[in-house]
Amino acid sequence: MRAAVIGLGSMGQGAALSLLRAGIDTAGCDIRPEAAASLADAGGRTAATPAQAAAGADVVFVYVMNAAQSDAVLFGDDGAVAAAAPGTVFLLCATMPPADAERLGARLAEAGMLAIDAPVSGGSVRAASGQITVMASGPAAAFDRAGPALDAVAARVFRLGERPGDGSRMKMINQLLAGVHIAAAAEAMVLAASQRMDLAQVLEVISTCAGTSWMFENRGPHIVAGDWTPHSAVDIFVKDLGIVTGAANAAGCPVPLSQAALDLFRAASDAGMGRLDDAAVARVLAARAGVALPGDAGSGGTGSGDAG
Repeated sequence: MRAAVIGLGSMGQGAALSLLRAGIDTAGCDIRPEAAASLADAGGRTAATPAQAAAGADVVFVYVMNAAQSDAVLFGDDGAVAAAAPGTVFLLCATMPPADAERLGARLAEAGMLAIDAPVSGGSVRAASGQITVMASGPAAAFDRAGPALDAVAARVFRLGERPGDGSRMKMINQLLAGVHIAAAAEAMVLAASQRMDLAQVLEVISTCAGTSWMFENRGPHIVAGDWTPHSAVDIFVKDLGIVTGAANAAGCPVPLSQAALDLFRAASDAGMGRLDDAAVARVLAARAGVALPGDAGSGGTGSGDAG
């Protein structure tokens, strides 16, 4: 088997490395030279364009940010589809509106390709270890051909039907919960800071209690450390919660918690934090509360929440 990964961000790079560990010949493509160089250092092949990456590949993972970027790398100039052999399996891993996944799946089918709507979850650490969850939908023939590659990158692959779009619907529900939980974690830590509590101790205690969440345990350490290195950026949840609220509004379904979380992520983005780690939404709340978080001026690095 030969695989290609288009988009070598934290998730795509992890997928590419997992494919290599499984002994699958893997090519990668990214607009950032340093990302491609990292893959080359690990024994992968690099490609200058999506077309070069897809040429000769049996399976192509598309790990870009959104539907528009997916469209561009598939069907734009030097796009992957024109260079791929008929029957190549394309896995659409970006979080996008279900209607866009349906549309791209149909275009791939018209071009003679097999498409799996395959958004993922698990974060960069699980991606690097081949332990992500894939929420997938597409024809059985596509799963049959892509099986070894999916096994290499994922701990669980949920087959959610044969219709592209159903995977993206499931991812939308996941992102609703993920975004709300990040916002809730940020709110809890800022409240703790306002009470002059030790944030490291809050993280330790709450992580063993009923109020914890995966996002609290994963993003809480970023807040405690005052480290906003982007493992998943604020602007990703501006996009993803926008998908949630857009679908909810179209269905006439109220999602007040999602809307409140989206407003918080938008405020962080508008404040220039769009490319920081999504846990940086805590800084918006901290500014409103007049407290300092670790790493902020006047915090002393303790997370005690000195007002000012």
